[in-house]
Amino acid sequence: MSTSATPSVLFVCVHNAGRSQMGAAFLTRLGGDHAQVRSAGSAPADSVNPAVVEAMREVGIDISAETPKVLTVEAVQSSDVVITMGCGDACPYFPGKRYLDWQLDDPAGQGVAAVRPIRDEIERRIRRLLAELGIEASA
Repeated sequence: MSTSATPSVLFVCVHNAGRSQMGAAFLTRLGGDHAQVRSAGSAPADSVNPAVVEAMREVGIDISAETPKVLTVEAVQSSDVVITMGCGDACPYFPGKRYLDWQLDDPAGQGVAAVRPIRDEIERRIRRLLAELGIEASA
């Protein structure tokens, strides 16, 4: 665990433009100050997927100002929980970290209608993760 009592969670997908952005946004919204949240990609895109931005806006979360970030070894090392979402072997592994691999459809190239079920599944998993971490979800 990190040096503070607040767990640090890193969401990783290839482009950091969809799934990992949604995961980070939901954890930030539902976990508040009770979790440190990061997201990154092994091959970051230039911008967040517009269909993902719209799908999140539908549930009252604005991620339009977010930008994809490159995955660094330091980000993984400083995280207590690393949640991969299709980054394959690109995510560095460090013993003692908790890794979760969430198999989710990739929203790349999809419209908002296809993104909604992915968004909703990510929210369900975030709520379950919060419960596992002993954090009461707000909202």
